[in-house]
Amino acid sequence: MLNIYEKLQQNIPTWRSELSELAKANGEKKVSEVTVAQLLGGMRGVKGVMCDTSSVPQDKGLIIRGISLADLVEKSPEETFYLLLTGELPNAAELEDFSSRLRLRKTIPSYIWDVLKALPKDTHPMVMLNTAILVLQRESVFAKMYEQGIKKDEYWKYTLEDALDIVAKLPGLAAAVYRLRFEKGPLLHPNADQDLAGDFVHLMGFDSAPKDFYELIKLYMTSHSDHEGGNVSAFTTLTVNSALSDLYYSMSAGFNGLAGPLHGLANQEVVKWILETMKLFGGNPTREQIAQYAQETLSSGKVIPGYGHAVLRVVDPRFIAFMNFGKKYCANEPLFQTVEHIFETVPGILQNIAKIKDPWPNIDAISGSIIYHYGIKEFSFYTVLFAMARGIGVAAQAVVNRAMQYPIVRPKSVTTAWLKDYLSKN
Repeated sequence: MLNIYEKLQQNIPTWRSELSELAKANGEKKVSEVTVAQLLGGMRGVKGVMCDTSSVPQDKGLIIRGISLADLVEKSPEETFYLLLTGELPNAAELEDFSSRLRLRKTIPSYIWDVLKALPKDTHPMVMLNTAILVLQRESVFAKMYEQGIKKDEYWKYTLEDALDIVAKLPGLAAAVYRLRFEKGPLLHPNADQDLAGDFVHLMGFDSAPKDFYELIKLYMTSHSDHEGGNVSAFTTLTVNSALSDLYYSMSAGFNGLAGPLHGLANQEVVKWILETMKLFGGNPTREQIAQYAQETLSSGKVIPGYGHAVLRVVDPRFIAFMNFGKKYCANEPLFQTVEHIFETVPGILQNIAKIKDPWPNIDAISGSIIYHYGIKEFSFYTVLFAMARGIGVAAQAVVNRAMQYPIVRPKSVTTAWLKDYLSKN
């Protein structure tokens, strides 16, 4: 059996060789043409980033290392992390070895609690999480080794050390933010025998929760872990890390992007809209009432939160995974039933609006509602949950990017004057 270090040491030369040959044989070939609309529209659709950990075909949705999400919904976060790093699912022995390495790294230095407790009481949970990760930078193995002087082809090894350390600590950090920010009692100690999802449940103080809550956290962490390299949190992490800033700097930056309303904050906006709908119609609205409120929302110039996606043109398979979970564990709950009715109603309304390219729900249309069902009703914490999961993906991407020795990200910008002049000549 090969451990995670040996597995990557075995795989990386092959990966590098493949890319080197592709570059030599095809270096002058074009893979993307940038239109003016793309230039002015946030580079949407421009193929300009390498990411082997996952892909999101617009007609299929999330595929992690060649495996569709539907085939990964029963997997643990540890299995998903290993898959993202190596391109292979671990066997039983590899999984135990990998999991044990993570379990040994759970302990969070006490100075982190001193910092978090010193923040103002009303500090946003994402500020608390990002601050904790940034303060932990003093633990960076990559930073220490780079200072000593290491070869470029060894960067991945020490990035892996940071990746394992951060991912192992994220459940503890997220749970501590919850308990401190919302005054849920004293901080709890990690359980050395628990996996990542199980320890999060324990550290949240949810030991008495039904076992399906643990299953939800597993699903949440796998389904939110990775989503290509071009989304804001992944691309920001990649850009900062490409400067050889260590993963603590990089991930903190990426999570700051995740905190935005157009990215990770979206799930709480969805729950608010659903609860508004339920309140307006007495708790369990009909499809007709939902259609009425959806039309009113659109007529007021707002969007239906959770519907539409920058890439997808089908129902997000992550939405389907959560829908199947809800049908199994909370089918009779009014909140979940309302989510179902919205799904049955809203896409038909949006399909009649010409400018809407994707009328289908993404994962945000349901994930927050399932979390709410299990008693986590503090909306501002939802993005922390997202970050706990997304940290797995961006950490894996950083290791792979350093293994492939990708250069610093440095696209060329142009001015409005340059664009006008170019268009006048062409």
